[in-house]
Amino acid sequence: MRVLYLLNVSNSSQLSADSGYTFADLLAPALTDAGAEVTVASPVPVGDARVHFAPTVSPSTKYRARFDPGMDALVTLIRDRRPEVVVANQIEAAPAIRAALLEAGVDALIAGYCHYLPFSFTDTGVLALDPAMNDRSLSRSVLLAFAAGLAACDRILVHSSTAASWTTAAAARTGVDLGDKLHIVPAPRDVRLVRDPADITPPEGRATGIYNHRLYRHYGTARFTQLARRLVADAPVRLTVMDLFGTRSPERIRLDPSPERHLEELATTDGVTIASDRGDRIRYRNLLAGAHFGIAPFRSGCPWSMSVIDCQAMGLPVIGPRTGWLAEHIDHELLFDTDEQAVQITERLATDAEFYLVHAKRAYASTAHLTPAMVAARYLEAIK
Repeated sequence: MRVLYLLNVSNSSQLSADSGYTFADLLAPALTDAGAEVTVASPVPVGDARVHFAPTVSPSTKYRARFDPGMDALVTLIRDRRPEVVVANQIEAAPAIRAALLEAGVDALIAGYCHYLPFSFTDTGVLALDPAMNDRSLSRSVLLAFAAGLAACDRILVHSSTAASWTTAAAARTGVDLGDKLHIVPAPRDVRLVRDPADITPPEGRATGIYNHRLYRHYGTARFTQLARRLVADAPVRLTVMDLFGTRSPERIRLDPSPERHLEELATTDGVTIASDRGDRIRYRNLLAGAHFGIAPFRSGCPWSMSVIDCQAMGLPVIGPRTGWLAEHIDHELLFDTDEQAVQITERLATDAEFYLVHAKRAYASTAHLTPAMVAARYLEAIK
C-alpha cells in the first residue's frame, strides 16, 4: 500500500510542541514495518530514513492551513507519488485533495485524521465553536470547512470515543452522513517516554506536579493558573510548568499573545517553576521522571492529549477536570470538579504511598495498547 501522508506542521522550529509531528514520527516507521510504503509530505522529515520525504511549505497561520491547501502543489505531488491512500491530517483540506486527485487522474482513497476538532459539545448537547478559531468570527466558517472535509473523506479517523461522538453529532448538524466511514484509532505513545511502574518511588509527604500543555488561552490556562495558586498554597505540592514554545514569531504572537501573558504570570507565582526541554526528548523524559503526577489541561471539550499520554506512559498519575475525553480516559478517583477536590487528590497522592503506587500502575496500564506497532495495525485496518 502506497500511503501519502500530508502533514501540517504548525511550528517547525519547535517540533517537540507539535503533537501532529510527533504522531507522524512514531506512526510512519511503524506503518513501514507493517509493509506500507509511506511518503510524508511535510516541511520537515520524520526521523526514520525508510520513510520517504516530500518537502512542503509550512503555512504561516492556522487559517492558511485550513483555507489555503495549495492545489498546484497537491496535483504535482499526487502525480509524482501515485498514492493508493492519501492521509489528510488537516480535514478541511480534503475537498481540495479530492479535486487534486481528479485533476491528476489518480484514484486514491482519502483518509482524514481528526487530530483537532474545531468544536465541542456541552453536557447538555449544545454545540460549542472553538474560540481559538474565532478571530474575526471565523469559527463557523472553520466548522463548515471541517464538515466539507468530512464529506470528502472515504475514511475518518478519530482519537477517542468522545471525539467519535462529537464528530458524528457535528456531521449530522451540518448535513453530512458519515455512514460507516468513522473509525477510532488512538495516537501511539512515545517509545522514549515509557517507564516501568516498578521503578517508581512514591513521594514522601511532598509531591511535584507537572503541567506540560500549550499555554494558549483556549487551553484553559487562566483556570489552571487559579488552581496552581491554590495547590502550592494549600497542598504539599510544587509545580513545574513547561514552556513548550520558547520564542515565537511576531506573526504568531500578533495572532494570539496569550501564551506569553500566561507564562509571565505563572513565572511570578511562588511554588511554580518554569522549565523547557529545549526540543530534546531525553531532557523532556528527565523532566517527567522528576515529577510525581501530571495535570491535564482545562481545555473545553478536550478530545485527546498527547501530553497526558506522555505522563501516564512514564507511570505518572494524571489529575484532571471532569470534561471531554479526560472524563473518559482518566481514572475516576483522579477527576475533579472543584479546586477543593483537586487539593484533596494531590494531598493523597503526596502522602498515601499505596494510593500513589496503585494509580501509577493504572496510569501506565492505560497506555499499554498504544505501542506504535499496535496503533499502526489499527490504522492500516481502518484505511484499507
